[in-house]
Amino acid sequence: MINKNASKKVLIIGQHYWPETFRITDIAEGLVEQGYEVDVLCGTPNYPSGKFFDGYNFFNKRIQIHNGVKIYRTLEIPRGNNSNARIFINFISFPFFAIFHLPFFFFKKYDRIIAYQLSPVFMSLPAIILAKIKKVPLYFYICDFWPHSLFSIINIRNESLRKFITNFSYWHYRQANGAIGVFKGMQTRLVNEVGLPKEKTLYIPQAPEKVYENQESDTALKEKYKGSFNIVFAGNINPAQSFDIITQAAKIVRDKGIEDIKYVIIGEGMSKKWLIEEVRQLGLEKYFVFEGLKPVDQIPKYQSIADALIVGLSKSPLFEYGIPAKIYSYLPSGKPIIAAIDGEGGRLINAIGSGYAVDSGDINGLAKSIINLHSMDKEKRLAMGEKGRKYYFEHFERESNLKRLIEFVFNNNRIVDKEYPDN
Repeated sequence: MINKNASKKVLIIGQHYWPETFRITDIAEGLVEQGYEVDVLCGTPNYPSGKFFDGYNFFNKRIQIHNGVKIYRTLEIPRGNNSNARIFINFISFPFFAIFHLPFFFFKKYDRIIAYQLSPVFMSLPAIILAKIKKVPLYFYICDFWPHSLFSIINIRNESLRKFITNFSYWHYRQANGAIGVFKGMQTRLVNEVGLPKEKTLYIPQAPEKVYENQESDTALKEKYKGSFNIVFAGNINPAQSFDIITQAAKIVRDKGIEDIKYVIIGEGMSKKWLIEEVRQLGLEKYFVFEGLKPVDQIPKYQSIADALIVGLSKSPLFEYGIPAKIYSYLPSGKPIIAAIDGEGGRLINAIGSGYAVDSGDINGLAKSIINLHSMDKEKRLAMGEKGRKYYFEHFERESNLKRLIEFVFNNNRIVDKEYPDN
């Protein structure tokens, strides 16, 4: 039997891809599993450490094939020490060099082009240009909705500048034949603020990689962390993660005389140096363990040693309408979640009973949540975690969301999310 998707070819353009740990890798490989031919144009991997990954530089591994996906890498200036200046240079380097790479694709046939858009919004410019030149339908997969994502980190008060950045950002989204927002709030704003017709937008949650659905264990890790109450964080260490709230809550817990807690931090990012210094300043060195960046397939092993998983996020209007990606990757672990976040993510945790969620910035509430879980019977904690795992498979399972993406992008069929009304 002939696979009806075998002749369909898609080009994904975005700054980040494997071996950097972004969800687009799993989406691309999922498309290959469904019979699509997938090419990717991306940068040279250096996120979040700021240094090129081993084996990569300006000249090596410009073309690779990984799990059936053909990867074309353009030049990119690495983030270096993750200073504001280096991050800005890194931001503009990908679209700049990628535009010069576009002639390579002029004579290749694609049925669709997908712009994988994180920050900054203008990383999608090469996709817009190529789609217009080749007259190929362009779809946005939006993880960081601009300018709101920018404004949540940088407080820009000049109204004229805010208006310019807003108009500049919305222009990008208006170039798309369709736009997927990973928060419900993104899809709502694409309609109400950007002005896209509802039929050209869809909310699809960021279902995590299939590996997160596995409950794995590791003997060495269990031995290393035995005898302590382990609270695990896995992800990017940046200002949006509100580590200032987590460390202050940890200090309150310590001051209450609770000495057996370990905060196991997995990941890298621009705020890691600050976090290490903050931990030192607060006298919390014995409670925080920094494991560094780990491959995605290793994260379930770390979650297996967790008594709880923790997440904190800065205030953002987008979080009022959608669930952060970290919640999706935490739920299938079967471990309770401690959260200091606003909006839908916190509401969901409390509603299904999979942990404790307080408002973003609520230091005392976060500390109380940690103390409550620490004092709880292990069986009750596991029961909380299982509620989250069950809910995940009922609503956020990877295959169903991949199907919705395929139907929308390739078949113009909007399968509306069951959890939210189609505003």
